[in-house]
Amino acid sequence: MNTEILLNVTPTETRMGLVENGVLQEVYIERTNRRGIVGNIYKGKVVRVLPGMQAAFVEVGLERAAFIHAADIQGPVKNSETARRQPDSISSLLHEGQSLVVQVTKDPIGSKGARLTTHMSIPSRYLVFMPNTQHVGISQRIEDETERERLRTLVQNCMSAEGLSEESGFILRTAAEGAGEDEILSDTRYLQRVWGKVKERIKTVQAPGKIYEELPLHLRTFRDFIRPDVDKVLIDSRENFQNAQEFSQTFVPEVTDKLEYYTGERPIFDLYAVEDEIQKALEKKVQLKSGGYLIIDQTEAMTTVDVNTGGFVGHRNLEETIFKTNLEAATVIGRQLRLRNLGGIIILDFIDMEDTEHQRQVLRMLEKALEKDHAKTKISQVSELGLVEMTRKRTRESLGQMLCEPCSQCQGRGNIKTPETICYEIFRELLREARTYEANAYMILATQSVVDLLLDEESQSLADLENFMGKTIKLQVEPMYHQEQYDVILQ
Repeated sequence: MNTEILLNVTPTETRMGLVENGVLQEVYIERTNRRGIVGNIYKGKVVRVLPGMQAAFVEVGLERAAFIHAADIQGPVKNSETARRQPDSISSLLHEGQSLVVQVTKDPIGSKGARLTTHMSIPSRYLVFMPNTQHVGISQRIEDETERERLRTLVQNCMSAEGLSEESGFILRTAAEGAGEDEILSDTRYLQRVWGKVKERIKTVQAPGKIYEELPLHLRTFRDFIRPDVDKVLIDSRENFQNAQEFSQTFVPEVTDKLEYYTGERPIFDLYAVEDEIQKALEKKVQLKSGGYLIIDQTEAMTTVDVNTGGFVGHRNLEETIFKTNLEAATVIGRQLRLRNLGGIIILDFIDMEDTEHQRQVLRMLEKALEKDHAKTKISQVSELGLVEMTRKRTRESLGQMLCEPCSQCQGRGNIKTPETICYEIFRELLREARTYEANAYMILATQSVVDLLLDEESQSLADLENFMGKTIKLQVEPMYHQEQYDVILQ
């Protein structure tokens, strides 16, 4: 498999695209004035404790107060397994006005503030350092038991060599598979230096204030997204290319040879058709090669994906047609979830399959499509209603939430009232005004489509209303109004 990473860097925005076999799989966007804050560490001040919700609001210097649950507060027990089972009462853990060192686990999304934890973690290339937690964990994606045991022994040896206390812990990331002692030891020392600086700033920074900031996207890419199967990394900014070279030589030397500075005339995202794919990812409808299609609806509560056969009629029988459509849909859904960065609860409405073997194969295809997903996913079996429920960890805004805003005309409903509906609303408003106020005449300000309907199909209704009220009704087109907007002026 040919895997390339594209980095498009401008003074205002950095965009990263992950391309596999010429097809865009993931895209990440970071804007200078709106950088994501996941991973940042703050010294915050507790502003409100909510015993009924076992949670508290913490002021960390953002637009909205951030949220922390009792289960995410480091208790007296150091072992991470037992610490999270039975959280203490929030009132016994926090009080208003208290200073608290916290880390962001979720960006502010929509009307919700950032989600916080006191269980700190600082990532590097191969390791995630967890101060104050007695735990050595290994990524579930490393399946070989021999390799897992080797890595666990390596980390424990490095901890002993560096004189780290048992109150510290590490998680070995997927990238650590096959890593040697030197690489693990180097990462251990780097994380210790970072944590040392964090501890110094904890003492000096006043609440609310920032203590530690995550790496920018173009450097975070090298730490989090570079895998052995990545063939090359293209960067279209000379300055950032040089920064990336220095960073990779220090932390990920095996990647340095794969770095390339892109000097082409065409924009890098146009060359690989990434711009087109981003535009398509903002649409609700996704076309399948077979002729079927998906409808993806994102709401605040969940995301729904509906699978339809569309123009695909198959060759043999109905069950075979449905099965082939669902198989293709499962592959495309896996890609679309990554590309659109959809998280939370996701409901997949596959076309009903009678054969349980077909159901199993479709689920297996979905799992395979999500194998390379960086976000944690969990998939249920097909329910009695033929639905597949799944969750995908959400830490940042989806692509649609980042690039779009609710429509000013429909307020995000996805539809607007017809001119006919507006006409009848105007009639009701006229009657209401006539009963309340004395006026010689009425002027209606509305859009062209509404005025045209009042002069054409609804002209008789308008004349009847004039006769009933005994008043003249004038019409005026207001080009700046949207379709649902109108005003009734008393004259």
